[in-house]
Amino acid sequence: MRLLKVATCNLNQWAMDFDCNMKNIKESIARAKEAGAVIRLGPELEITGYGCEDHFLELDTITHAWECLKDLLLGDWTDGILCSFGMPVINGSERYNCQVLCLNRKIIMIRPKLWLANDGNYRELRWFTAWKQKDQLEDFLLPHEISEALCQKSIPFGYGFIQFLDTIFYIYTLIRAVAVEVCEELFTPIPPHADLALNGVEVFMNASGSHHQLRKLDYRIRAFISATHSRGGVYMYSNQQGCDGGRLYFDGCSCVVVNGDMIAQGSQFSLRDVEVVVAQVDLDAVAGFRGSISSFQEQASCKTKISSVAVQYSLCQPFNLKMSLSGPLKITYHSPEEEIAFGPGCWLWDYLRRSGASGFLLPLSGGADSSSVAAIVGCMCQLVVKEIANGDEQVKADAIRIGRYANGEFPTESREFAKRIFYTVFMGSENSSQETRMRAKKLADEIGSWHLDVSIDTVVSAFLSLFQTLTGKRPRYKVDGGSNVENLGLQNIQARIRMVLAFMLASLLPWVHNKQGFYLVLGSSNVDEGLRGYLTKNLCYRWGARLTPSEVAEKVKHFFKYYSINRHKMTVLTPSYHAESYSPEDNRFDLRQFLYNARWPYQFRKIDELVKELDGEKVPFGESSDHEKMGTTLDGGGGMGVIAAGSGNPKAGH
Repeated sequence: MRLLKVATCNLNQWAMDFDCNMKNIKESIARAKEAGAVIRLGPELEITGYGCEDHFLELDTITHAWECLKDLLLGDWTDGILCSFGMPVINGSERYNCQVLCLNRKIIMIRPKLWLANDGNYRELRWFTAWKQKDQLEDFLLPHEISEALCQKSIPFGYGFIQFLDTIFYIYTLIRAVAVEVCEELFTPIPPHADLALNGVEVFMNASGSHHQLRKLDYRIRAFISATHSRGGVYMYSNQQGCDGGRLYFDGCSCVVVNGDMIAQGSQFSLRDVEVVVAQVDLDAVAGFRGSISSFQEQASCKTKISSVAVQYSLCQPFNLKMSLSGPLKITYHSPEEEIAFGPGCWLWDYLRRSGASGFLLPLSGGADSSSVAAIVGCMCQLVVKEIANGDEQVKADAIRIGRYANGEFPTESREFAKRIFYTVFMGSENSSQETRMRAKKLADEIGSWHLDVSIDTVVSAFLSLFQTLTGKRPRYKVDGGSNVENLGLQNIQARIRMVLAFMLASLLPWVHNKQGFYLVLGSSNVDEGLRGYLTKNLCYRWGARLTPSEVAEKVKHFFKYYSINRHKMTVLTPSYHAESYSPEDNRFDLRQFLYNARWPYQFRKIDELVKELDGEKVPFGESSDHEKMGTTLDGGGGMGVIAAGSGNPKAGH
């Protein structure tokens, strides 16, 4: 027996929050090492976060990813363990979505993604290029700072696999082969693992960024099983888990499959930031399985050879009676109802804890839509209490902060927690029924929300009186003899009043109850209604004749702080004619997340370092200097590829 212990993980990464992402990556490696694993696989683009979207087009994002990788390699994180890290890499003039394979503080190879996800919610071709040279590996020159730090000049880049030369009992040598398959590649008509298996690859590592969709998990797992059922092999799958700053919830479920059998499976829905799944496998079982398939032997004898990188290092251990193998287990699935509750519930928790808000406010009408949203928040509260009971200190710390607990107290009961962080409001009118009012009250009591019952009739009447004063006419509902136009107008008045009141309550109720912060207003709608109804040095060249680097830095920080805070408003911007070279509309053009760490800790720290290098309190250039002119030419007026009104003059409006 040739035993191999592997570890894969679910990580709750946050797009562009490098500190958060590095903390999770390091914790996952530490847990994998503690378990004795010699291979650790992380999710796709885990260093930056998958959902950076148009931030991938900014050189700073790539630079920071390399800085983070250097941090991992200069420490002892990769000592004795093969780690696959996901990050964007620029090779020549092309940007690639890559897995960087590292061992013992060295980069072994970089594997760019061959087939990019570009349908549905995915637009990878907007940010990356697919790697097309499959016949050989090429030399990739490392960035200068990385090269000096690692004492490596170049490394293999491209499609291939790693061969580990394992010497067993000092008698004979076996070649163990490990390869990467990135997310979408598994689901292509001719997936890479087919040819890789024929080339002797026994361990496949799939780094993924796959979002939740009802019943999608079964499709995913069937693909893992199919990949190894007819070819044999160890298939490792890692995924992000949580809301990383956008609309999607990545649903984890990292797992290990051997010869068509699931032997380890992580959670699909969880509030944990890090979950590591470990399995012990016997590679002899893979060799034996393949040897029993005649067609596999025949096709392997005439295979298309794939390039490889040889590493003189032993991954496997010989058989030991104290070691046990991971056996087949029953695959865990959630019911559709559980998926509907747990997925949005987990997403809401990430949004709440990362937004800086103190809770949610929901206009609760007693109807199906708002009641469903209320139930999902109730489920979120139950998940928080359950995870705290299971010993998760991060969830506990977040809950204590959001719920304003003191004196060592923390949530132990979901209804009590809901009372602290969830307001529901029934905003009735003369047209509301007693039945819906009672349903709203009953549901609020069951969930534990702080519930209010208010009538909006006097406000509606005030609007109608104002309208009558202006026009001399008073509209009527259709049931009272009014026209369709009058009826629609009156309904819209009620809806708009409820919206204004909801936002007023969300901003002021915490003040009324002597709490700090604000509440996020939750909307409730359905598909039918929906269908109808960073860069400092360039700026120093550009503004250096008038402002010190320190002043430039403060303006940059000020902009990005408020950009982050207000970004969510762009998600509801009315679709508009694209008449400029830039549009803030995130649905059509400006594809960036709307939930940010508004403190930008890593990026602002780097800006401060640059200011220090540039002697930040001195104006660096004379008036109308060549530097400024050059900066204007090179920068093209933007810095983010964006030219905004007044961008050339930092004092033109505040």
